[in-house]
Amino acid sequence: MSDTALRSTLPSPRTVRPPLPAPPGPRGRPPRLYVLDGLRLIAALMVVGFHFAGYDRYGDHGAWGQSTATLFPGVHGIASYGWLGVELFFLISGFVICMSCWGRTPRDFFISRVVRLYPAFWVCVTATALVLWFCGDRTITLSRVLTNLTMVHEPLGVAHVDPSYWSLWAEMRFYLLFAVVAYKGLTYRRVVTFCGLWLLGAILAPTSGIPLLAVVFQPQFAPFFVGGIVLYLMHRFRPAPLLWLLLGASWLLAQQQLVRLVKDENWAGLHPSWPVALTVVTAFYAVLLAVALGKADFLNWRRLTTAGALTYPLYLLHESIGWAVIERLHTRIPAHLLMAGLVAALLAAAWAVHRFVERPLARRLKHWLNGNLATPRPTPVTGSRTTPAPGSVAARQDVMPPPR
Repeated sequence: MSDTALRSTLPSPRTVRPPLPAPPGPRGRPPRLYVLDGLRLIAALMVVGFHFAGYDRYGDHGAWGQSTATLFPGVHGIASYGWLGVELFFLISGFVICMSCWGRTPRDFFISRVVRLYPAFWVCVTATALVLWFCGDRTITLSRVLTNLTMVHEPLGVAHVDPSYWSLWAEMRFYLLFAVVAYKGLTYRRVVTFCGLWLLGAILAPTSGIPLLAVVFQPQFAPFFVGGIVLYLMHRFRPAPLLWLLLGASWLLAQQQLVRLVKDENWAGLHPSWPVALTVVTAFYAVLLAVALGKADFLNWRRLTTAGALTYPLYLLHESIGWAVIERLHTRIPAHLLMAGLVAALLAAAWAVHRFVERPLARRLKHWLNGNLATPRPTPVTGSRTTPAPGSVAARQDVMPPPR
């Protein structure tokens, strides 16, 4: 074949188009990131420290009988920023929820969230209500407790049994929003699109004049959830320019929301500094980024699983029960000793809830949901006209297992 004929069989340079850039390929990582369990416990202890040593619940004298700044001068300044532990929770939640949903069906996602959240919550709400009622708090009514057990008491206008429960409604809204993309199945492009649209919604919601949009997109906390999701994408896939842009947008919106969050904390008699709060939040992003990129694998210790198991019950139990103990014992036991003993007792109670209630109840609840969320099959009535004929298509379909 001549050179001219050979060249005629080749495509013209103008017709050859470069391939579209594919999403980065998956990268190998340990099946479980135990370091996240340790970070979750740190976040919970930050919140505990804030409530017991960072601010005064009842003004200048507080439940301790005097200011926490006087009682705990060495840790008060640090503890006064412990409220940022919730923002760390939200970052980790975005990371973990995206990780745990990958490859699962919406049904699996629903069951995993119910099993993870409700057993410990039911027990802790009941225990907290009983402690408060026996301590003389008659605002704890049966209706209030029962409504709290649904975990959607806040939109129903019912007061929290424990003030810390406010963050659970924010988490719940995140799950419901993320379920939209999980319904179609998680892919790199879908999750990236979801993150971009959520950030856009969080930007537009405050000025839309539509209160429901602010409820759905929750501008105060959306940057943290989205930041966690993007960091997981960096963990599962190699970092790409688009992911860096989304992470940067998340951080920029987070620092802007900190201005409002810092003002919100003034009700507690504190005057937090925005630069300090931003430094703490930036450190959260940096630590999670190190985890995502594998730079913290040396901290991936299996024994940190216990720390993760304690986190949720500790958060649910600590505030109202802790204040009830402080109010009754602060005149009998030195403050530092009472603080140490209280935190140790709460950790022990959290372990007991996890070991003897959460684990066994979660297994039973999961088994029950797996067996009862399947599509029910009609029961044929013998002799009825609707009874399918033996060997018919309908009869064969009737004995097939329900779809999962």
